[in-house]
Amino acid sequence: MKETSTAAGSNFIRNIMEEDNETGKFDKRVHTRFPPEPNGYLHIGHAKSICLNFGLAEEFGGKCNLRFDDTNPTKEDTEYVEAIKHDVRWLGFDWEDRLFFASDYFGKLYDFAVELIKKGKAFVDDLTPDEIREYRGTLTEPGKNSPYRDRSVEENLDLFERMKNGEFADGEKVLRAKIDMSSPNMNMRDPVIYRILHAHHHRTGDKWCIYPMYDFTHGISDSLEGITHSNCTLEFEDHRPLYDWFLDELDIYHSQQIEFAPLNLTYIVTSKRKVRKLVEDGLVDGWDDPRLATLSALRRRGYTPKAIREFCEQIGVGKSNSTVDIAQLEFVLRENLNKIATRVMAVLDPIKVVITNYPEDKVEEFDAVNNPEDESAGKRKVPFSREIYIERGDFMEDPPKKYFRLAPGKEVRLKHAYYVTCTDVIKNAAGEVVELHCTYDPATRGGWSDDGRKVKGTLHWVSVPHALKAEVRLYEHLFTVENPDDSRNEGDYLDYMNPSALTVVENAMVEPSLKSAEPGRPFQFLRKGYFTPDSKDHSADRLVFNRTVGLRDSWAKKNK
Repeated sequence: MKETSTAAGSNFIRNIMEEDNETGKFDKRVHTRFPPEPNGYLHIGHAKSICLNFGLAEEFGGKCNLRFDDTNPTKEDTEYVEAIKHDVRWLGFDWEDRLFFASDYFGKLYDFAVELIKKGKAFVDDLTPDEIREYRGTLTEPGKNSPYRDRSVEENLDLFERMKNGEFADGEKVLRAKIDMSSPNMNMRDPVIYRILHAHHHRTGDKWCIYPMYDFTHGISDSLEGITHSNCTLEFEDHRPLYDWFLDELDIYHSQQIEFAPLNLTYIVTSKRKVRKLVEDGLVDGWDDPRLATLSALRRRGYTPKAIREFCEQIGVGKSNSTVDIAQLEFVLRENLNKIATRVMAVLDPIKVVITNYPEDKVEEFDAVNNPEDESAGKRKVPFSREIYIERGDFMEDPPKKYFRLAPGKEVRLKHAYYVTCTDVIKNAAGEVVELHCTYDPATRGGWSDDGRKVKGTLHWVSVPHALKAEVRLYEHLFTVENPDDSRNEGDYLDYMNPSALTVVENAMVEPSLKSAEPGRPFQFLRKGYFTPDSKDHSADRLVFNRTVGLRDSWAKKNK
């Protein structure tokens, strides 16, 4: 992908809100909501919705609610609730006193269901789930009415109350809306609005044994909260007529539902079901494994909330499904990290270099700029001694032409330090290079020469006696194909997992300033990429760094 600027993309929902304010619709109010289901961790796609709903509310001087649509106790947990709250705050948004749960409305939702029954618009059905599916019909064939559809209002009210009282087993009965079994919209074919679940709810405990379906709950919750613009992804477009039907029949306030394209990125999966399988099968190390695209995983890997917000603004909000190249997200991330990351030296595959004409007991300290993009970041001292580590890949015994790194008889610059020239190559019995001998030019202190000679190669290094051992985790994309969810792929998405998605370097050597590195702080390892201390495993006694992103899009070139 060609890396371009981060100019903001178009946003048709912003245009709708501007027009609504001009016409006085909703009394010039903007009140949105972010309504996740607490059945898993949020992912990068949710970030688009968070930025959209909270961001536009802020932009128009409005409000945004955080509401958990917690209608399925068998899959929901307080762990997910707390994780979602953390993610929203981390992205920089605040719901203030507007934290709501669909379960707050269980009593009202029950009363609304009773009202539909009284109006002859809902009935208790004894069909099994399989029979309901059979009666529903297909996209080309109409469904047929349930034999229980014409029960009297009195019988339905009695059965529904007995469902609430726990007199029936799970799946024995459901409450269905009475709409149109021949509707071309499958969602309108007498959808289930309540089912029996003898399950413990994370907030209401064992108070209820019947729970409303998402489609019944969602639009009514928006109505009860006075939401003006109910922004949903495209998969809910076919559900809008059903939401409107409920609101019309109950004669309550209508929010304006607007559907927008979800965020699809290459080389990832975001389905909670699929991510949960990865987690539960031990294919990744939890919901925050840095190989995943959950927000907790991206945070652990070193992504910044600013980069994610800027990316969401850049891609814009459209009406058509599309897939964004993950390289675009990584480009925005690099731009952000380049401005804030401290430059340090770390050698991932070390080979020792002995500078034979440097005094054995001498130690110097050189000034190193922390960030050339930010003068206020200042400088730090980097120790230098007779023995240093360089990258093994920065030496070649028999180099090709135009090779600018270290080789026998060749001179290179050590960043911040001196020019050195390789004079000898030490090998073991197997013929492997184990040590290099060099000489240095004292007149090039600071890495510069006054005599005008030019050295094209500049190497990073770490002083041997001052080096700290570190574990460095190198991450690549979790999948080897751009669209692992694509139904046209041969086999399952698991068949496309990248075996090289994680490489662990156990014996990296880093400069001593990283002793005090704290999780969440970004660093640029010179010539290696952007890294951050791992939030789980890193400590002063065990240095563990995750590669956030490389210095350039090497993946795209590798797979071109």
